[in-house]
Amino acid sequence: MQKSLTNPNASFGSMPVFMTAISTILGAILFLRFGWAVGNVGFIGVIAIIIIGHLVTIPTALAVAEIATNQKVQGGGAYFIISRSFGLNIGGAIGIALFLSQAISVAFYIIAFGEAFDAVIPYLPFTADPKQIKLVVTIIAMTLLSIIVVIRGANIGMKALYVVVGMLMLSIVLFFMGSPTENATAFDLSETTTNPISFFSVFIVIFPAFTGIAAGLGLSGDLKDPKKSIPKGTLWATLVGMVVYVAIAYKLTVSASADDLAQDQLIMQKIAIWGPIIPIGLAAATLSSAIGSILVAPRTIQAIGFDDVLPYPNLNKWLAKGKVKDNDPLNGTIVTIVIAYVFVIIGGYQGINFVAQIISMFFMVTYGAICLISFLEHFAADPSYRPTFKHNKWYYSLTGAILSFWLMFKMDTTYATLSLSIMGVIYLIISKYRPERRGLEKLFKGVVFQLSRQIQIFVQQANKDEQEYNWRPFAVCVSEDSFERQSAFDLLGWISHKYGFGTYIHYIPGLLNYQTNLESKKTLDRLISRAKGSNTRVYIDTIISPSYTSAIAQVIQLSGISGKGSNLILFEFPSDNPKSLQNALDNYTLFNSCKMDVCFLNTSLKGFGYKKEIHVWIGRHDFYNANLMILLAYITLGHPDWKKGFIKIYSLAPSKDFDEERKKWLDLIKSGRLPIASGNVQMIPFNEGDNKENIIRKQSHDADLTIIGFSSKDINNGTERFTQYDGMGNILFVNAYRKKEIE
Repeated sequence: MQKSLTNPNASFGSMPVFMTAISTILGAILFLRFGWAVGNVGFIGVIAIIIIGHLVTIPTALAVAEIATNQKVQGGGAYFIISRSFGLNIGGAIGIALFLSQAISVAFYIIAFGEAFDAVIPYLPFTADPKQIKLVVTIIAMTLLSIIVVIRGANIGMKALYVVVGMLMLSIVLFFMGSPTENATAFDLSETTTNPISFFSVFIVIFPAFTGIAAGLGLSGDLKDPKKSIPKGTLWATLVGMVVYVAIAYKLTVSASADDLAQDQLIMQKIAIWGPIIPIGLAAATLSSAIGSILVAPRTIQAIGFDDVLPYPNLNKWLAKGKVKDNDPLNGTIVTIVIAYVFVIIGGYQGINFVAQIISMFFMVTYGAICLISFLEHFAADPSYRPTFKHNKWYYSLTGAILSFWLMFKMDTTYATLSLSIMGVIYLIISKYRPERRGLEKLFKGVVFQLSRQIQIFVQQANKDEQEYNWRPFAVCVSEDSFERQSAFDLLGWISHKYGFGTYIHYIPGLLNYQTNLESKKTLDRLISRAKGSNTRVYIDTIISPSYTSAIAQVIQLSGISGKGSNLILFEFPSDNPKSLQNALDNYTLFNSCKMDVCFLNTSLKGFGYKKEIHVWIGRHDFYNANLMILLAYITLGHPDWKKGFIKIYSLAPSKDFDEERKKWLDLIKSGRLPIASGNVQMIPFNEGDNKENIIRKQSHDADLTIIGFSSKDINNGTERFTQYDGMGNILFVNAYRKKEIE
């Protein structure tokens, strides 16, 4: 099998690309259906069709020019470009659909070639059904074309293309030199036939006239310099085709009545200065387009086989095989001919419009995909994406992509759904066969990266005071014991699941060098791997620092992924070893100077239990802490792990002040300053000499998480304040830098 998709003797330049594309653009639709279109939707309607069609094709042509100048383009045309940008799996799905549309196009143009014989049938020496005569003609034409292409390949096709394109241009010139018919009416921009069909029903039949871009792309493997020839050839063909179509629309409108245009598919021969040139031009145009398609389609399927896309290795090898001399895709040509024969027979009975609709859908998908690739590449800003063609903009490509997919459903919802469904099934089959292949993920990772970057910059530049009034947690946890205990990581994940950002930093003591850097990368991989098994949305990283204090100082100064900096820091310590707590207490002044809320998580053997019951203890001195404690409880409860959970709020009040404290609570609740219902608060009296810790321990012994407030004064007493709750589940100690206002 050949190791390259290119022709080792490739010598084609921009002109073959232009000729292939323009012969498809100014082909069967121009001669057979363009007058019909003018008759049904009027001059303005046809101009709208031309504009809308080119709003798809021009962005596609620009995208093609751009993508083609970013990489070495081999054989396979549009398929090669798509697969190398979107990945082989999605590229294969689109490529197979593209191949089918190209192969069916051969049948479409051969059927149109048969329509040229309408002018000859009246002069035949025998009587027969015109439909049967044209079917016989198309089968004969298909057979002769197949024999020529199989024997001589691309070279004979290209030589024939020059002859027929010349004939095509001559027929158009003689048409413009013609005079109006007897039934021609005064020029009316909006005149239509008496029973016109809908705009998009006309559009779906006309759109194959705008598919010349894909035809030119298909010669990529036979081009000497694809980066130069593809942009130049496709853009010129698109622009020339658009100008010619507008001019012909005007000529048809002023030369025949709407009824004649709609009913006589060869109306152009009645207008041309020499009528027979139109059937001759039609035959030449359709034959040239058929040649172009039968040259392009085999190269697409050859590239698909070369990439081992199909789930049958022997079939891939067979399709990829080319002639030894020039890598001409003989086997791909045979497959194309078989498909074309089938649709020639179907089209002979169903009509040319039926085949045109199928072609339109598949080409529209391809054009939309090419534009989408270009847009995503612009947005992803991948440094490796450096096209030398600089005239395309991201909004051109986005317009082309949106318009392509919108038009599909406007033209025919059933066909559009069926086309996308077929491609979806093909993609699933290919992905199952080749699950290791990637490409689409790489592109979208770049898009997500850029989107995330822009959001971070926006958030950072937003009003800094906003977080004072609309508080949400931007929490960070620094821990040396990540692989010893999971509780801090879990709590951080619950806090940041929906309402904020969580950053988990694993601390590695030591100096930054080659060994510690390598260790940090391995540690990060372990942490990320472990996080994948949990329902968490925490950003994970590592930090290497000679001391715990320097590590914390570095962490709290960074903005992190949120773009707004951290406003809450979490530390974890086990009940039986408060060493890590002492490290946090020693650095409390750092947190206070950075205006951060501080949380200490005391983990026990019970852990978070059944993740059901959260107890919040609010004392009379928790004026600043109360709202933060309640918010953290509600935020935690919002995580799916706590979907069966509930909150109980307790308040300790001296017996002598019990009624006064109760009234104060009710006033706070009624004023909305505490976001809880009065029924959820349980007042617990205590007398002088009672041990508060014993009361909490007794009441919340079976709680899965207990939240208790503390003040800066408690820091002076060391670890004692936080280690008096033996036998309980996990306890979260909370200290708010300032009171959180809750609207």
